[in-house]
Formats: sequence, structure tokens, C-alpha cells
Amino acid sequence: MNIQKFAPWGYGLLLLGLIAAPFVGAYPVFVMKLLCFALFAAAFNLLLGYTGLLSFGHAAFLGGSAYICGHAAKVWGLTPELSLIAGTLTGAFLGWVMGALTIRRQGIYATMITLALAQMVYFAALQLKFTGGEDGLQGVPRGHLFGLINLRNDLTMYFFVLIVSVAGFGLIMRTIHSPFGQVLKGIKENEPRAISLGYDTDRFKLVAFIISAALSGLAGSLKTLVMGFASLSDVHWTMSGNVVLMALVGGMGTMSGPLMGATVIELLENKIGDFGAWLADLTSIEWFSTIGDSVTMVTGLIFVVCVLLFRRGIMGELIAWLGRRSGQKT
Repeated sequence: MNIQKFAPWGYGLLLLGLIAAPFVGAYPVFVMKLLCFALFAAAFNLLLGYTGLLSFGHAAFLGGSAYICGHAAKVWGLTPELSLIAGTLTGAFLGWVMGALTIRRQGIYATMITLALAQMVYFAALQLKFTGGEDGLQGVPRGHLFGLINLRNDLTMYFFVLIVSVAGFGLIMRTIHSPFGQVLKGIKENEPRAISLGYDTDRFKLVAFIISAALSGLAGSLKTLVMGFASLSDVHWTMSGNVVLMALVGGMGTMSGPLMGATVIELLENKIGDFGAWLADLTSIEWFSTIGDSVTMVTGLIFVVCVLLFRRGIMGELIAWLGRRSGQKT
């Protein structure tokens, strides 16, 4: 029995849950932020999980696009869709520059180049006037979609973000299952063999880099419109570390893995304090109430546990378990 045939049903149920979320008590702004990070993690997974390229510079695409999108909406007065396009193109351009300088290197050298270039973008964001420096870019308006639909309403904005996010995930899925995606998988598994078959692997890797960067830029642009600001934390190297963590915890090389990883990490960062307070009340141990101040320690612990016990990530292990179960039944 092929468990892959049940994947569309799972994605369909997830989509129905997201459509119903604002009507069953979920806070729309938090779910929108979660969708943005899930798209960011899925875009990163396209590069790492399916092409085998580890980037520590993806914060440059998320944050750089966030600033451009915010500036376009606030200063240039562009509509939301045009601001998103400007941010996405910024991510694609940064991806082209970074990819062109990275793909000809291998291993740790390529990874460190992405980190160095991303830090250059961070220092540029710190120094340039239009970014607001340490204060960030504040007061970004949501505006009117196509000049008609007011996005200041959280529910309207929520469904706009949901549609854009689903379209982004659909593009990633289409890319993975296309002949182009099969070549990317071949490059990850055995690049010399792909070269021997006549494929220009550098060109394929560069295109994958640009697609990943553009979708990361789309995620950052969406986040800016949702939250109304862009900050240095969006472009800091720790954001690159977070997206690596999301991919590893959820499961590299799976479509559902980044969604799970983004959910786990964002819930930890936003709800760990409430969970600690609940544990403190339940057990009368006051120490639990301080967990919220040590969220990095908790996420680090989860990362260690995943590396030791769930090397495929949460969804990777679940898919492997379901595969073994279906094999036993056949």
C-alpha cells in the first residue's frame, strides 16, 4: 500500500482546518505569522531537503524582502500586491547574487559564504536610513488589495495570507514533482552522476537557489504586511538558524516537515511561557514559571532530542513508521 496516495487527503484536511481556524477561536494574527514562517521553512527545505545545499543566509532573503515590501507600501504608496511583488523580486535578486557566488563551492565553504553575505545584508539594514536602523521599519500599512479590498480587517487579511501561502506551497510541490525537481534530487543524491548524464548542475542549483530565495522573500513580505513592521531580527543570523531548526525538527526532504517544524518552533517561542505557568500551577514548582525566559534553551533541548531520537525529523519518522506498518500489512 502506497501511503503517498493519502497525502492529498491530509493536505485537504489541513486546509479545511486553516479555513475554519479564525471561526473556532484561533487568533488570526498568530496563525498568519505561523503561515509565513511555514512558507519560509518550506522554501528553505526546497534548497536543503531536495537539493542538498545548506544555507545559513536565508535571513537575508526574508528580512531584505521585508524591508523593501514595507518601504514600498509605506513610502512609495504601492498597493499590497505590488509591494509583495517588489519584496519577492528582491528575494529573487539576492538569491541570484548569493547563489552565483555559492554554488561553485562545496560543503562548509559554500555554507560559510552564505553566512558572510547574509551578515553583509544585516549590516546594510543596520546602517541604511530607510530601514530605521535598530528601531526597524514601523507603521507599514496593509492597504487595499487591488485598490478595492481593505486588508486592515484581520479576517480579510487572514484569507489573503492563506491564499498566497497555499499558492506558494503549491509552487514548491509542483517544482519538486516536476522533471526539474527530479534532477535536483539526483544532484543531492549523486552530483557526479548527474554531471555524467549531461546535466549542468550549477545551473540547476542556481535556479533552485533563486526559487527558494524568492519564496522566502514572499514569506518575509507577507509577514511585514501582517505585523506592520520589519525589524533587524528578520535579517539577523539567528533567523537563519531558526529556519534550519524548523527543517530539521519537522523533517528534511518532506513537504509536511517544514510545516510541522515551523509550528513547533513558533508555538514554543510564543506559548512556552503560558505552558510554564500552567505547569507551575499544576505542580506548585515555581521554576516552571521561568521557562518562558529560557526559550532558546528549550528549543536547543528539542533539537538535541530530535537529532538523537528522530533523525528524520518528526514527520520523516512518522512517514517511515507508516511505511513500515503498511509494508507489514501487505
